[in-house]
This record gives sequence, structure tokens and C-alpha cells, in this order.
Amino acid sequence: MTGTGLTDEATYDRTRIEQWRAGKALSRRGMLRLTAGGSLALTALGAFPSGTASAATPIVKPLPPEIFEVYGTNAETRWEALSGQGYLTPVERFFVRNHTATPSIDIASWRLKLFGSGLRGGPVEFTYRDLLRLPSETITSAIECAGNGRSYFTSQQGQTVSGTAWKLGAIGVARWRGVRLSTVLAKAGLTRNAVDVLPEGLDADYVTGGVNLGKVRRPLPVAKALQDVLLAYEMNGRPLPPDHGHPVRLVVPSWAGISSIKWLGRIEVSETPLVSPWNTQYYRLLGPGYPAEGTLVTKQVVKSAFELPWNAEFTAGGRHLLRGRSWSGNGRIRRVDVDTGSGWRQAKFVGAAADRGWQRWEIPWRAGVPGVHTLRARATDITGVTQPEVTPHNTQGYLFDAVVRHAVRVV
Repeated sequence: MTGTGLTDEATYDRTRIEQWRAGKALSRRGMLRLTAGGSLALTALGAFPSGTASAATPIVKPLPPEIFEVYGTNAETRWEALSGQGYLTPVERFFVRNHTATPSIDIASWRLKLFGSGLRGGPVEFTYRDLLRLPSETITSAIECAGNGRSYFTSQQGQTVSGTAWKLGAIGVARWRGVRLSTVLAKAGLTRNAVDVLPEGLDADYVTGGVNLGKVRRPLPVAKALQDVLLAYEMNGRPLPPDHGHPVRLVVPSWAGISSIKWLGRIEVSETPLVSPWNTQYYRLLGPGYPAEGTLVTKQVVKSAFELPWNAEFTAGGRHLLRGRSWSGNGRIRRVDVDTGSGWRQAKFVGAAADRGWQRWEIPWRAGVPGVHTLRARATDITGVTQPEVTPHNTQGYLFDAVVRHAVRVV
């Protein structure tokens, strides 16, 4: 389909919604959580604040329309909802990318199993408490869907793509606390010849086009796994909420969000390369200009967004302060330029730069004559990569990095 997201993925989303409404997709079992003091307490999902379970999708947290745009099992953050929110994305405004439905997982019986030819001495299991006893680390990092900005392939470039029609809100930045994956791999007995790890989630099997592809899973090279990957159990200072991977998820800085597997349950460690549908069938750049087998999606690209709704209204002749954020998988942002219709001007940075998150910025604008105006923001990262005017087309609409033309109205 043409940038609408009405694909096999969306068909499956609708099926999952129907199952969820019938009470099949989301368990109402009690769920154990960790209290601030470190003890375990029972929390029933049904005892959450009123409105916790969305009436529209199999996502647990509320999805108010002024904050989210919902696509089946996914919820995109509206950029105007980030205005005034500070550097970190609040959990209640953080986007949700689900292949199926948010599961309910009993933390007391949860286990993380590591196995495979890349380990000495056979399979190893860790409990939640085991992870809490290991040295912890806190990082601030963005998580962004590889399809973020996908709709602009169609609306700006006139090209047909498949998948959820995200605008630019399939990204969030949070402070994550957990255990380095390298620490857990070392304790499990990583061999010197291991080449890949394959993390796997505990959500329901993903079925598309009548084919069951199994659990969501995607290989990571051991080199990346040992570099900066976190087994996170906290988000912005609190235990992970259900929609964001409770009780433990991966956080893979700089890489596409599919690598940051939620509801982690198993990790295969292998001395031979591993594959799954999520690195063979999906998350590859396919189309003209790419090899027949495609190019694997790994690191994220440079993007910018205004903290404004589409068609935001401004008073003619008024003085306004435009705000936005830019980010890159290559590291921190070096420069942002904004065009309000009369050429590029450099924006002023707000707050400190960050390697794994985003850079906030602002620029004054005096709105001109009434009518439709186009705002553009263009970032350059620390490696010298600048957002282009056009993103090379790929059939699944991944890694859109072109400058987005943001329409506003002057009245």
C-alpha cells in the first residue's frame, strides 16, 4: 500500500485488537513489582489507576488523543506533546511499538535463559533478583523505530512503502538502569569464538499473512553486545512499565529499535551466525540501489523535528520562538539550521549535548503574511553527516532521514 500502513502487519494488528477485546490477548493475572525499598509487592493489573487499559488497542497505558496517534498495536507520540517536557520523555508520553500485545509477566517466576554453542558449560538462568545483585549502570539513550518518518516517503517523495505510517514520533529518550549485557555474558561463560547473540521476547508469536514467525527476536553481533548494550530493568527511575518491556528489556544505543527487544526471556549465544525473520525478511533496505539481498538495518540516521502540531497556527507579524529536537545514531548533534522561508539560519542549542539522545534547540521567528508556510530543520552530527533533501527509496520505508517540510498556518 502507499504509505498507509495497511499491510499484513496492520491486518494482524486488527486481529490482535479483536482478541484483546475478547480478553484473550492480555492476561489479567497479578503482576509482582519491585518497591522503592527493593522488596517485592503484588500489583494486580486490574488495580491500576482507572483508564490504564486502553479501550482502543492492546496497550496497557492510557493513550489520550492529545498525546498519541494510534496505529493498531502501536502508538506514536505527537511532537506537540513533548513541548515543555524537558530532556527525558515521560513514560506516559513515550511511544509504543508492539508486534502483538503487551504481555503480563510474573516477575517472581520470570527467568532469563542463556544458551547455545557460544557458552561454556551449557545453559544458564538468571532470576530478576540475580540481575539486581550484579553491578548496575545507568545510561540515557534514545530508542527509535527503524520506520520512524516512513510516511514522508509517500507524502514528500511520492513513493510507495509498506509498514506503519509513522511520522516522526516513534522515538523517545529515557534514563535506563540495568546490567550491562557484557556482564551477564561473562558470568554465563562466553566463549572466545562466539559471534552472535539472539535475544528473544516473551510476547505472543507474531503471525503475518497466515505464517507464524515465532517470538520477536533479532541477532546482535557479539562486538556490539559487548560494547554498550544494557539489560534494563528501570526507566526514568522506576521499574519498567508493562508497555516498555517489564520486567527486563534490551537497550541497544544508536541502533534501530527492533534490536532493543522488550520482555526479554531468552538469549541464544552462538559461534556461528544467527538469523531470524527480523534480519532477513524485515529490517533490510530493499529496492533499487540496494543489493538483491538488501542491506541490513543497524545504526539510526540523522533526523530533526519541530515541537509543533501539523498546521500549527501563528499570528501574522507576531514574534514566536520555534523549538525542536535533533538526533543521530552517529553521536551528538554539532549544528542545526532552520529555514522559515527566507533561507537557513543556525538554531541555538538548549541544554547540554548528548551522544545517545537528542539535542534540543530553538530559534526566533517573526511570522509573515497570512497563509500556509513551510518550516524546515536540518541537523549535522558530530561525524559531519547532514540531513539530505531526499532519502533513497527502500520498499519497507526504513531510515527516512530527509529534511521534513512542516506546514504551519499564519492567520
